[in-house]
Amino acid sequence: MGIRIIGTGSYLPPKVVTNDDIAKSLDTTDEWIFSHTGIHSRHVAEAGESTSTMAAKAAQRAMDAAGVKPEEIGLIVLATSTPDYNPFPSTACVVQGILGCVNAGAFDLQAACAGFIYALEQARGFVNFYPDKKALVIGAESLTRILDWSDRASCILFGDGAGAVVLANDEPPGVASLKTKAHTLLCADGKGAGFISRTGGTKDALPINPDTGVPMKGTPLLPELTLQGHDVFAFAVRTLSKVSRDLCELLGTKPEELDRVFAHQANARIIEATARRMKLPLEKFWLNLDTTANTSAASIPISLDQAVRAGQLVDGMKIVMVGFGAGLTFGGTYCVWPEL
Repeated sequence: MGIRIIGTGSYLPPKVVTNDDIAKSLDTTDEWIFSHTGIHSRHVAEAGESTSTMAAKAAQRAMDAAGVKPEEIGLIVLATSTPDYNPFPSTACVVQGILGCVNAGAFDLQAACAGFIYALEQARGFVNFYPDKKALVIGAESLTRILDWSDRASCILFGDGAGAVVLANDEPPGVASLKTKAHTLLCADGKGAGFISRTGGTKDALPINPDTGVPMKGTPLLPELTLQGHDVFAFAVRTLSKVSRDLCELLGTKPEELDRVFAHQANARIIEATARRMKLPLEKFWLNLDTTANTSAASIPISLDQAVRAGQLVDGMKIVMVGFGAGLTFGGTYCVWPEL
């Protein structure tokens, strides 16, 4: 009873790019990349695929698993840093059209790699007050399309894909929030905004035409991805462990009682360091980035779906979903699966 996840789905593009493929054009090797990141390969969206098409496929699989029809969906929240359009229309609206969710509101949410955690909490609030409706939460990314493939420090890290969950509630409005077995922490540290950033927005003013006094189109600059690896690593290990511990404390349990930790799949070394810091066996942490790389907002829902379909995430398990990303954003959700 109450709010719960009733279906999961994911999608990874069929094209796979291995470290050996990258090494053909960069001064690197599979051994070097894997030793520093834990990544062997990543999925890459090809022509005809986009964030919206991947999101729609993951969402359809989640709805099929839940036994939910498109018209039953009341809200679509899509977490992404790589929307189809920049910045509008929202990719969530495109997905709504593809799926035929004619009764759903739809919007994009941008919290970088922590986006799925943020989106899940928005949807949880929605079904709490509208229990007759279902919510669709999606994380989807086409990260390989914003990379500089000549930059060894960044291009090796990312991949494309999408994951989705369907939320339902069978309690009267507001009652589920009083009976929750879950808790969420949403956090940010804007002082670290420069740690991970991509230029190309509207921060800088356009030059002014001296004859007319109105803005004129300047010479467009190619967007650049900035990634301060050492700072991000330290921040990630510190926040992933702290958020997980804080969530356990709020629910009156201990980290060692967790059955699974679904951490954002950014770097295997970050997850290994987090496990050591939390004094937990690495086996409790779901790991798939050796074949998916960092899929940003898609990484946690992809992991959830893989675990469910592998029979490694079953009802009653105590889990933490936790992520961090550009912003800096970070946060997590503790739940007794699949209750939220």
